[in-house]
Amino acid sequence: MKREEVVIVDDLEKQAWEILEKSILYYQGRPIGTIATYDPSQKALNHDHCFIRDFASSALLFLIKGKYDIVRNFLEETLKLQPKKNKFDAYIPGQGLIPASFKVVSKDGEEYLETDFGEHAIARVTPVDSCLWWIIILYAYVKATKDISFALQPEFQQGITLIMELCLATRFDMYPTLLVPDGACMIYRRMGIYGYPLEIQALFYSALRSARKLLICAGDEEIVVGIDNRLPLLRDHIRHHYWIDMKRLNVIYRFKGEEYGESAVNQFNIYPDSIHYAKLAIWLPKHGGYLAGNVGPSQLDTRFFALGNMMAI
Repeated sequence: MKREEVVIVDDLEKQAWEILEKSILYYQGRPIGTIATYDPSQKALNHDHCFIRDFASSALLFLIKGKYDIVRNFLEETLKLQPKKNKFDAYIPGQGLIPASFKVVSKDGEEYLETDFGEHAIARVTPVDSCLWWIIILYAYVKATKDISFALQPEFQQGITLIMELCLATRFDMYPTLLVPDGACMIYRRMGIYGYPLEIQALFYSALRSARKLLICAGDEEIVVGIDNRLPLLRDHIRHHYWIDMKRLNVIYRFKGEEYGESAVNQFNIYPDSIHYAKLAIWLPKHGGYLAGNVGPSQLDTRFFALGNMMAI
């Protein structure tokens, strides 16, 4: 790289860090996160919130730079926002959930955190990905600081356990993947990623592995066994059913519909005519492929989900 190019890269990095530092959110004098967007000229709704999914990338940057305090504060404060008791009310956040976002609110000289568990979100969608990101950030913090004692605190062990109980609970489902509502991992608009979107499954797998490393003092053997049982099943399921390359595409395109029984090849009853074979055949390389965006009854979402594929790697 030429000297001029190095100077340009350094200047861009400096500008990026300045913007990131200006976006830091403070609570009771301590940095606890970063707001969604930093633009003084804009007053967009909820852009003054700290989103758990957005802070994940910021947290990694802070950890790389050795700025551990903001990540530690974030983990401590968001854990306090996690509901610890079951409330049988559809309009109250369930036990174990981590909010999609939070903001600092001042009233009568007092500061407190105002959460959004989906009550204010577009379409009122519950954030499935937040609790998964939270565990991943916690594990990244422990790896960076080598401070395992932080995660071994009783409240953190309980927090991890509640999330695992939420994710591993028996539901009306037959697969090792995590069933979620539409838009469970996005902000702005309906994307048709309900069911078993790759984005969530990749996060789920990473969160399970992180939780397995961190759950040392919880004493809940059933949770640990549940994680150990789920991980290989989830991995194999994704590798087999979500992978698309030219060879797999040709196999799918020859599927017969309405197959029944254990010997059925077309297990999800996917209709080949619904797949844009010509476009995929042009786009797919001769050697290599990618993980499909979603697989569910009668449909195969062939969109390329960048986050899901990158996390899977």
